[in-house]
Amino acid sequence: VKKLGIVAVSNALLQDITCLAADRMLIFASYSNVLHAIARNKEVVHTYEGHKARIHLLQPFGDHVISVDVANVLIVWDIQSEEEYLQVVFDKATFAVSAILHPSTYLNKILLGSEQGGLQLWNIRSNKLLYSFPGWGLGVTTFAQAPAVDVVAVGLVSGHIVIHNIKFDETLMKFQQDWGPITAISFRTDGHPVMAAGSPVGHIALWDLEEKKLMSQMRNAHSTAIAGMSFVPGEPLLITNGADNAIRVWIFDGPGGMGRVLRSRMGHSAPPTRIRYHGQNGEQILSAGQDGTLQSFSTVHERFNKSLGRGSINKKKSKKKGLQHDTMALPPITAFASEVAHQSDWDGIVACHQGYITCTTWNYQKTSMGTHKLRPEEFSKNKPVDIYATAVDITSCGNFAVIGMSTGQVDVYNMQSGIHRGRYGKDRAHEGSIRGIAVDGLNQLTITAGSERLIKFWKFKTKDLVYTTDLSSSPSGILLHRDSGILGIAFDDFSISVLDIETRKIVRKFSGHLGRINDMTFSPDGRWLITSSMDCTIKTWDLPSGCLIDCFLLDSAAVSLTMSPTGDFLASAHVDDLGIYLWSNRSLYSLVSLRPLPADYEPSVVTLPGTCPLQDVDVAEGEEKCDEMIEYDSPEQLGEQLVTLSSLPESRWKNLLNLDVIKKKNKPREPPKVPKSAPFFIPTVPGLIPQFAAPEQENDAQSKVVNIGVLAQKSDFYIHLEEALSNNEYVAPLNVLKDLGPSNIEVELRSLAPEGGGSVEVMQSFLRMIGMMLNKKYNFELAQAYLALFLKLHLKIVSSEPSLLEEVSRLSTQLEETWIHLRTLFSQSLCVLTYMKSALL
Repeated sequence: VKKLGIVAVSNALLQDITCLAADRMLIFASYSNVLHAIARNKEVVHTYEGHKARIHLLQPFGDHVISVDVANVLIVWDIQSEEEYLQVVFDKATFAVSAILHPSTYLNKILLGSEQGGLQLWNIRSNKLLYSFPGWGLGVTTFAQAPAVDVVAVGLVSGHIVIHNIKFDETLMKFQQDWGPITAISFRTDGHPVMAAGSPVGHIALWDLEEKKLMSQMRNAHSTAIAGMSFVPGEPLLITNGADNAIRVWIFDGPGGMGRVLRSRMGHSAPPTRIRYHGQNGEQILSAGQDGTLQSFSTVHERFNKSLGRGSINKKKSKKKGLQHDTMALPPITAFASEVAHQSDWDGIVACHQGYITCTTWNYQKTSMGTHKLRPEEFSKNKPVDIYATAVDITSCGNFAVIGMSTGQVDVYNMQSGIHRGRYGKDRAHEGSIRGIAVDGLNQLTITAGSERLIKFWKFKTKDLVYTTDLSSSPSGILLHRDSGILGIAFDDFSISVLDIETRKIVRKFSGHLGRINDMTFSPDGRWLITSSMDCTIKTWDLPSGCLIDCFLLDSAAVSLTMSPTGDFLASAHVDDLGIYLWSNRSLYSLVSLRPLPADYEPSVVTLPGTCPLQDVDVAEGEEKCDEMIEYDSPEQLGEQLVTLSSLPESRWKNLLNLDVIKKKNKPREPPKVPKSAPFFIPTVPGLIPQFAAPEQENDAQSKVVNIGVLAQKSDFYIHLEEALSNNEYVAPLNVLKDLGPSNIEVELRSLAPEGGGSVEVMQSFLRMIGMMLNKKYNFELAQAYLALFLKLHLKIVSSEPSLLEEVSRLSTQLEETWIHLRTLFSQSLCVLTYMKSALL
């Protein structure tokens, strides 16, 4: 209550909750004929089943809970064991239970009120009717315990409130309200003798119990009936709520005992018709509802939510008349556009209203309706019938609003002054009504779509027609992604086209929806187009590949969609649903394979996002089963005809020819000093794979005779090359070479020559290995680097040995062929690219 922020959200029950009550430990909630007890504000711990009809009254009662259904059956449940303690059936004709109360200090007793007007006091423990009150001949709607013992306030259908002493069966005082039945009653407990009573029209009456008179009225506290009201114990705070989707905290600190709103939380009281993200940070969603209000919802925290109020023809007159009789209220918003540039200087939102010719401006900073009413001058005197604004857009600089009418007119207005700045076309832009308007990011082009199957491109400034595109069907709406210049067009035949505004050609066509397309939204990078339709599906189309990559089915159709400018959420508003639902973008935090869905893909029904964690688990299990998440491992070589490079880093092969220069540069300035003490770290052998050096044997009696066999020790590479001479398998020596560093490769190639301990046969084997690499067309850059180093080191030997010369000449022709083939492909690709860049399409 202090901040009116959400403390906890419970798991979702199976159906809409119709009745609610709480004691200090548990919350009791019922739907239909089932009663649940919820613990820790989260999970259901007890379920009570036994009622045949819908439960409509609940009363927690110590270790028990009492529930009454509409068939007039009262059941007392034991909370822990979930068993029936007692069942009482009342005759509907003589005593239809309509209210229930446990009077303070009355042990084991409850007071029941009936639609016939009688009251009964029951002892639940002994199942006895203790007393029947005759009542006042009018149906009881609600009870409230007064701060005084034995005193109860009874609300009646006629609007009377009776303060009654149930000990002596005496009426202490009686009040009457003129606004219909009493819906809720509450008493102040902070020392002021005040009682508040709610009514079906949303007014609250405050009664002074000492003076026995009406103290003040709080008119239009809610726009619908007051559903519940409660004074905070010991404080001058009243909490109220109603079916207008609002909860308000009123504080009584002013003169005359009037309450003012201290804090409130509200949503739409009728379903949203259009939602759009506002600004570039992806934190606010603007939402226009059927209740005529424009609201801003925050995706970060509900304390940043704000309402911009209702549209009104004349604000001052509206305030005087009040909500109930407001003839000045504007119809609901059907389309709006917002821009944050200059929103602190003047209005940044412009909106069209259902069947209304005038467009309104709204100010986000001041959270109110703006100063201008935009309508063509010829209609300023007389109100035309059947002419109304249908589409609207605002430029990215926030200076101009472009408005399309049902007659085909398109007008430009200045947002700061509200002055008319011109019209497209001589009299009108289109023959049919305007179905969509878009202005590009640099205010160069205005794009208009008409119901007569035309899309027209106009110069924004001069208002000249630039180009006209004929469409296959009548467009129902358009949406421009300003950054990439892509225009999405939804058609009346349920298909979608994507038009590139640079080339002015349709580049993609999508079909698959089976109902009217309600809304479209682009992902921030312009790669996806997400559409919602009356067939209750939401589909994601991948524009580069032209495929459907995601589709899910819902219980109710999405009326409006908008994707966050940061790409993290998709927001949706649904038919007959007050809320805005957020869907998170899975591709941001997990690997999602964007494969096209098969043609016969049948989407399963997805539950709307809620707070129940079980749903997330189900989704995760479903993901594991599908083969979408299998990672692709690239093979060594995609095809034998393709020239393939190795995946080794450049440092392993690029500088092989310049090693002598690198060594000279890296030569130490002074010789390394031998450490006096033993090293702290165990010495390792230099190389890419760390190996510990063998400890030196300090043996004084060591022989000084040099062992020739040690010098002539053959390396792994050398041994593999020797073996390859006989078995012709060159994969093993190549793998050894790939694991070595640049300096080690040079040492290995040097030792192939006869003076380095090698032989001509092994050199021949090495050249054959290079030939095998060129033949198979893989590790292409390694073959070049190794061969270049080999020729640099052993050119003299190669030229003097005929067997090596023969191998080298064979290699030379092979290299030439491969390189010419590659170079042709490179040239071809470069040529096509240059043509694509320079040619006028």
